[in-house]
Amino acid sequence: MNEPHPPFSTSASGWDLTPLSAAEKQQRAADFTPEERRVILNQGTEPAFCGGLLEEKRDGVFECRLCALPLFKSTSKFESGTGWPSFHTPFDPDHIRYLRDASHGMARTEIRCARCDAHLGHVFEDGPAPTGLRYCLNSASLTFRVAD
Repeated sequence: MNEPHPPFSTSASGWDLTPLSAAEKQQRAADFTPEERRVILNQGTEPAFCGGLLEEKRDGVFECRLCALPLFKSTSKFESGTGWPSFHTPFDPDHIRYLRDASHGMARTEIRCARCDAHLGHVFEDGPAPTGLRYCLNSASLTFRVAD
């Protein structure tokens, strides 16, 4: 698994990764539901098989709900059977930040948006080729943009 990336101003794919200010985060989260706030801003987890993007199969890009940074292409989505949208490869490795998570009596790797620090989910080393990784995401943390 990749180690956390140092801060960049621009990702390898050309996206601005300048961190959002606390005020900008609050402004962008102003219309969030209580559940979105719990998941995105307070590292919550939505219940399995309840997320609105679990069945999304169209061609497009899954973006951060808070800042719209592209996180995963639909071509990297796969059915993991876990109840959460799962992906094997990020849109750009620079767009994901990795943190050790020892909550709930487990050692896991939390993933967050590299630009706005929104909680996305966790990554596990039991995914399919080509990476062997399973990025397990909360639908509440994502929006979906259909390909042009």
